[in-house]
This record gives sequence, structure tokens and C-alpha cells, in this order.
Amino acid sequence: MSGREARFEALAKAMATRHHRSELLAKLKAGNLALEDFLARQDDVTGKTRIFELLTSLPGVGAVRGRRLLTELGISESRRVRGPGAQQRQRLVAAFAAPR
Repeated sequence: MSGREARFEALAKAMATRHHRSELLAKLKAGNLALEDFLARQDDVTGKTRIFELLTSLPGVGAVRGRRLLTELGISESRRVRGPGAQQRQRLVAAFAAPR
């Protein structure tokens, strides 16, 4: 395989990954996928999604509320879904289980 073919395959794989991630985030926004279900997934697409991007994909959460929630939960804005520990995940899920 030449360098050009390898690059083309890598670009195609990246495009497919971005497309799959955007579909999942759209399902979250529409309410067709629960936050708990998204966090329970063990694939690379969900694991490499930034938590801030995940939060702002939820209904009623914009950039300001998303940043405030991350600060309250002690989670870095650059952290990815795969990164936080069990307690941070539980607090994140609990933040959306309680009525606001």
C-alpha cells in the first residue's frame, strides 16, 4: 500500500467516525438516546468524544450551562468520555437525573 492509499483510507475512516459521532449526538439532542446509554458504550467513537461536546448535545444545555456543570463536577473541559472515573460519571448522570 502506498502512502497515498494509506492516507486516503485514514481520511475515510476519520470521516466515518465523525459521521457516527454526529449521529449519536443528534440522537441525544432529540431524546432518542439516554445519557446513561451513551456513557455505557465502550467503543472508540463515544470514548473519544469530549464531555463538553456531549453536554452541549443534550436538550436544554448550551455552552454556558455545560461549562458551569463541568466546573461544579470537577471535570476538565478537555476531558473525553473515556477519561473520568466512576464517581465523576455518577455525578454527571445524577446532574441530569435531578430536575433542574
